[in-house]
Amino acid sequence: MSDSTDFTDSPASKCGKCGLCLAVCPVHRLLMEEQASPRAKIQLIESYNRNKLPSSPYLKELINRCLMCGTCTANCPSGVDHYSHFMDMRQEMAKEHGDRIEIKGLVFLLAREQRLRLAAGMAKFGQSIVPEVFQKKYRLSNIPLDKFPQLNKKPFRSVVPEEIPAKGKELGIVLYFTGCATNYIYDTTGHATLELLTAMGYRVRIPQQQTCCSIPMLYHGGIEEARKNIEQNLQCFNQSDVAAIIVDCPTCGSALKKEFPAIMKKWDKDSNMAEAISTKVTDLMSFIYDRRDNLKIDEKKAATTGPVTYHAPCHLKNTFIPADRLLRELTCIDFIEAADAFDCCGGGGTFFYEYPEISTKMAMQKIAGAKKTGAKLWLTDCPVCRINLSGRLTAADNIKMAHPACYLAGLLRH
Repeated sequence: MSDSTDFTDSPASKCGKCGLCLAVCPVHRLLMEEQASPRAKIQLIESYNRNKLPSSPYLKELINRCLMCGTCTANCPSGVDHYSHFMDMRQEMAKEHGDRIEIKGLVFLLAREQRLRLAAGMAKFGQSIVPEVFQKKYRLSNIPLDKFPQLNKKPFRSVVPEEIPAKGKELGIVLYFTGCATNYIYDTTGHATLELLTAMGYRVRIPQQQTCCSIPMLYHGGIEEARKNIEQNLQCFNQSDVAAIIVDCPTCGSALKKEFPAIMKKWDKDSNMAEAISTKVTDLMSFIYDRRDNLKIDEKKAATTGPVTYHAPCHLKNTFIPADRLLRELTCIDFIEAADAFDCCGGGGTFFYEYPEISTKMAMQKIAGAKKTGAKLWLTDCPVCRINLSGRLTAADNIKMAHPACYLAGLLRH
């Protein structure tokens, strides 16, 4: 264990070894191996902290074989914060054993918005010149290259105003944290979010200085790389006149709501700003649900869309309230719940890339569940879930994926 690492909390002291985390851990449920369970990882961390277990690449492998979904923490009756202990241990293992070159590259790019913008532009150019036959043949994490989404022609934040007025009577101002995915990949989600919020009477402000939420960096030991991003995001979202801070990505939302205040305390920084911002953070669908009387849906349009189903991302169900609540409330929508709607898809940030065999099995189970509903449209809020699932769909599956915002924006009454 590094002398510079302060492990003051004993993770095993609270663990009653009841095994409830085994039933909810997606990786353990698939592998059925004790070393893959959250309680086993907690014991490994405890042994490492007490210098009873030496550091090794295998220990790093066991700790990292985790989706960081937070489901074990959310369901632990003893209050063990597995998530935070796993985060700390992953960072410790990255310091001691390094990481794959492509993961290091990702951390490097996410640490500065200019780098990410340049990389996205180069990737967009690459998508335009690489032959289709090559893209169909070669795979990234068991997903053919041609199944990855086309990047935005331009970053979303560069083509929209910093402030968009409400349509009709203004009810308030909201800030919009677009995240990296909307800014560089799914601009349709961003435009749909703006259409929904302004139609409901809200002025939308999009801080141009916002940057990556830093969660991918923190998962892979990039603490120093994340520091500037976190402090920059806190500064640009510290605006007292807003009613809410809206996120369309559950992982970004979890970062702003949970991780930022905890990290500021860990860094011995004044966490008051982070905590004040946290109280205003909400995901888009929860915000809309609480104000659903202002959502004017064209019932005739809804009747023509056919049945829809939904996948609940882990960070959403463990931090906010999944969108299925809103979809059920809108009775004009033919919503059919999949039996495994709340099961993990195996995306998990970079998990689908680092552990393709495990991720593929989880994703294929989810696809089978969605197909059983008979729905032709599959909604999910998480961009990584969407990449992981849509990348494995075939034409024969006859299912398309979209963010709930895109679906609802298409049903607005004009």
